[in-house]
Amino acid sequence: MSKRYFGTDGIRGRANQHPMTAEVAMKVGMAAGLAFRRGNYRHRVVIGKDTRLSSYMIENAMVAGFTAVGIDVFLLGPMPTPAVAMLTRSLRADIGVMISASHNPFYDNGIKLFGPDGYKLSDDIEASIEALLEEDLSRRLADNGHLGRAKRIDGVHDRYIESAKRTLPRQLSLEGLRVAIDCANGAGYRVAPEVLWELGAEVVKIGVEPDGLNINKNCGSTAPAALCAKVNEVRADIGIALDGDADRVLIVDERGEIVDGDQIMAVIAESWAEDGRLAAGGIVATIMSNLGLERFLQDRHLQLARTKVGDRYVVEHMREHGYNVGGEQSGHIVLSDFSTTGDGLVSALQVLAVVKKNGGTVSEVCRRFDPVPQILKNVRFSGGAPLEKEGVQTVIEAARLRLGNAGRLVIRPSGTEPLIRVMAEGDDPALVATVVDDIVGALQSVAA
Repeated sequence: MSKRYFGTDGIRGRANQHPMTAEVAMKVGMAAGLAFRRGNYRHRVVIGKDTRLSSYMIENAMVAGFTAVGIDVFLLGPMPTPAVAMLTRSLRADIGVMISASHNPFYDNGIKLFGPDGYKLSDDIEASIEALLEEDLSRRLADNGHLGRAKRIDGVHDRYIESAKRTLPRQLSLEGLRVAIDCANGAGYRVAPEVLWELGAEVVKIGVEPDGLNINKNCGSTAPAALCAKVNEVRADIGIALDGDADRVLIVDERGEIVDGDQIMAVIAESWAEDGRLAAGGIVATIMSNLGLERFLQDRHLQLARTKVGDRYVVEHMREHGYNVGGEQSGHIVLSDFSTTGDGLVSALQVLAVVKKNGGTVSEVCRRFDPVPQILKNVRFSGGAPLEKEGVQTVIEAARLRLGNAGRLVIRPSGTEPLIRVMAEGDDPALVATVVDDIVGALQSVAA
């Protein structure tokens, strides 16, 4: 059964338009609260959010929904997604909620839900919540004497700061490093620079003045040009670019050049393998990760397991097969020794640990392999199913034949936007460009 509300990363859409309305958010609170009732004790939910304007509206609506079915609410305020996952477990909550549209502009918003173990929900649980959303829940509300209570709790920033610092060896210091960090005017704007400073780094901050409208606007991991410029301006040793909810990261080396998630995973995997810390003999990544990463790992007798796009699928595979490193090229890095979901700051700290251990520059440490030429283009569509058109399928099959065994082709609908993503990679850059353009042209001819 296809889902009406949940996509690859929770529920997401344009704020104040279906499904991201106050009405739907309130009912999601009711439905999730009912789905996680486990007896007669006082159930609790923790709710965090990023800094976008509409997060206030969604937060208050969800508080109304949860309390209406008798769930107590702990409000965290602006906090990174991995902090919400961690606090869900730490505070023994039954549910965790992160209100965020991640890397999207301010006018979008979303709802991510975590179970009591801090992991994102399975398809089955999401389906059960969707079924409740279709019901009349008025008969399942709490008695007026058993309504939930809501309160804001203090000290949560310190809990996350200490948790992040404990991912590094106790004796490791970042003293002597100048670190530029771009917090995307998002959820990590307070805690991320504080962690780096407490570890001894000289910290240069940008993207730390949220106004509700400027989250991810010309800043953060989806727009790293500002950080590249700042690294060059202040001669920083490293730049760290987070996204709006701080669950993904890109690195900028001392030359102002970008290091993507594939290179970050290579750095961590190689270092952890040398230290005997890498589990299951490899890492997990998605179908979008570069072929160069796969070849790099093979040369070190490590394997790359691939999943569908979406960090939840990476995490599911990691849990099922015992891996402790996984992620996406976009910078979602999951280190299950420390977190149940992607954590941009913690991933950056692991890179910094390798820099300190090896004693080289960031460009020397983080350029672990030469990427195979890869092109990704997006085609926007207004409706229908362009990929199912016969003419489009003919072009796609011809492209696969031309690439053969010397490349890869990935074509998929976005799980969060009305886009079809077309990616090809191979050793012949001219051929890669040609097949992508051919497919994009075929899609554009039917997608309008």
